[in-house]
Amino acid sequence: MLDFFTILSKGGIVLWCFQGVSSPFSGTVNALIRSVILQERGGNNSFTHEALTLKYKLDNEFELLFVVGYQKILTLTYIDKFIDDIHMQFRDKYRNQLQQQGVMGLLNGSFDFSDDFRGLLRAAEVRTKGKAPSVMKTFEQSDKSKKTVKSMIEVRGEKGKENKKNKKDAPVQDAPEKKMEGQVKAPAPVAAGDANQNGLTQEEIIQRNREEFFRKRQGKDKKESSKSPKPTKPKTRRVWPLDSNKTNAKDLDYSEKLVNGQSSTYANNGGDTSVDMNLCRGSMAGDLKAVDYESSEEQEEEEEEVVQETSHTGVKKRGGFGGMFGMLKGLVGSKSLTPQDMQPVLEKMKDHLIAKNVAADITVQLCESVAKKLEGKVMGTFSTVTSTVKQALQDSLVQILQPKRRVDILRDIIEAQKQRRPFVITFCGVNGVGKSTNLAKITFWLMENGFRVLIAACDTFRAGAVEQLRTHTRRLSTLHPPEEHNGQSMVQLFERGYGKDAAGIAMEAIAFARNQSFDVVLVDTAGRMQDNTPLMTALAKLIAINVPDLVLFVGEALVGNEAVDQLVKFNQALADHSMAEKPRLIDGIVLTKFDTIDDKVGAAISMTYITGQPIVFVGTGQTYNDLRSLNAKAVVSALMKA
Repeated sequence: MLDFFTILSKGGIVLWCFQGVSSPFSGTVNALIRSVILQERGGNNSFTHEALTLKYKLDNEFELLFVVGYQKILTLTYIDKFIDDIHMQFRDKYRNQLQQQGVMGLLNGSFDFSDDFRGLLRAAEVRTKGKAPSVMKTFEQSDKSKKTVKSMIEVRGEKGKENKKNKKDAPVQDAPEKKMEGQVKAPAPVAAGDANQNGLTQEEIIQRNREEFFRKRQGKDKKESSKSPKPTKPKTRRVWPLDSNKTNAKDLDYSEKLVNGQSSTYANNGGDTSVDMNLCRGSMAGDLKAVDYESSEEQEEEEEEVVQETSHTGVKKRGGFGGMFGMLKGLVGSKSLTPQDMQPVLEKMKDHLIAKNVAADITVQLCESVAKKLEGKVMGTFSTVTSTVKQALQDSLVQILQPKRRVDILRDIIEAQKQRRPFVITFCGVNGVGKSTNLAKITFWLMENGFRVLIAACDTFRAGAVEQLRTHTRRLSTLHPPEEHNGQSMVQLFERGYGKDAAGIAMEAIAFARNQSFDVVLVDTAGRMQDNTPLMTALAKLIAINVPDLVLFVGEALVGNEAVDQLVKFNQALADHSMAEKPRLIDGIVLTKFDTIDDKVGAAISMTYITGQPIVFVGTGQTYNDLRSLNAKAVVSALMKA
């Protein structure tokens, strides 16, 4: 029933394997290593690849990986217990060999584990077959059949008698009451339902409660009248500067003076509203600059100060040699980590990551992955559980943000030039995240590197979308005029107005770029919510027809859990509405509004973790040169900062 079972080291050395079918399983195991182990996604011990389900277990003490594979249509209830038994049996049998001989011992050693494997597998199957199937209880065996109609009827008044009986049985504390001379205690109001118990009629009860109400009301009025009223301050009429001196109306006019019906700034810049934009020319040639944050050294110094303070307070509280030995005992790594040791630290890390805008579900998966990665691992000398867990989490976050494939757009554009075709990039995302603005920034970066760019205005839905791109094109043309490039325009807008088919406009723009020798085509699409089925179908159609080289999802850094929902549904919609056998999904991410979040950079983790795709561009401001690449270590440093 098992297709294969293999035991290998984390370095990739296969120590022992069992193969139940003739087909090779190396591709499936490699997919597990690439998609789960290397990307720090070990929170769930199950992985599905094609028709197989893989269960795996990590041994962090000996750096081993146990993997079992079987058909995903099967439901094998004994797998979890079976893989635990194999793990314990293998490490107990070859403990000395794994500890002493190292890598060469793994390469040259012989691990004859077939007989043990068959014995454990046979015992697991027999144990499963020996279990009798659970039978549903009959009605006579259930507790409900023992109830009678009489036991379900509640008699009125019996519950009150039981409460009174319990009050009588309960011990009463002595609470002496001080009564002043001449003072008579007012009778308490009596409920109408207790008339028969107190020997009073209904009318007497009502009269008595009415007198008590008026008595309380008169006492409240006397207390209020004894208080002295607060003096009220008369309101004064506010006088505005414009009312006191009406001749200052011209001084309050801060609008720019018009020159020939246009503002002076517009006229002085040749019809362009940009100011001092020439200062950013030449600043973006080559690769993009990385996002910078506070150095991790300052953060480490702060952590050392905190550790020293806590250790000093701990010594003061304990005092004497016991406190010193207790501190050393907490520092020296003398035992392997257990889930109970890591639980308090992981809970604090979980709250910290959620506060930094990481999605809640992804935070749970990250902490579970770190717990499985560290379980059974022996801590180093003079290391604490907190520092070990924090370092493992930091390494996992850096690994998640590192691109899993080469991302070099400039090189890809040069390759497309050799094939005499334009390099096509499509931008998609929800409304208001900054697709058009960051498209203009990317256009400026490409122009700085000497490429001609054609912008395809495929947002035919939003009012003003074409005019916005037209304004960006005019400004960018001012920065790189055709006179400086042999009369060739470095940027041009391809538009067909509103209400047209976006896929058709993109196709025409790509054909136009090929004929006019443009190097890059940037396709701007309309913003759409992830659950809008007609618009998502139109986006899938645009991508399927035009087959762009790069599909970039534009998302803002302000979102938390919403980022996961957006990316999952965008990818799902592209897969559902595509007719291709292997649908085209999102290839990369553009993270916008990064300058508005301070150190709450959790959206970068959420977006990268959920898709596995890299963050290609980061928008950090309002000018054309405010475009950066992602620095994984700097972002993680800001994320882990307290």
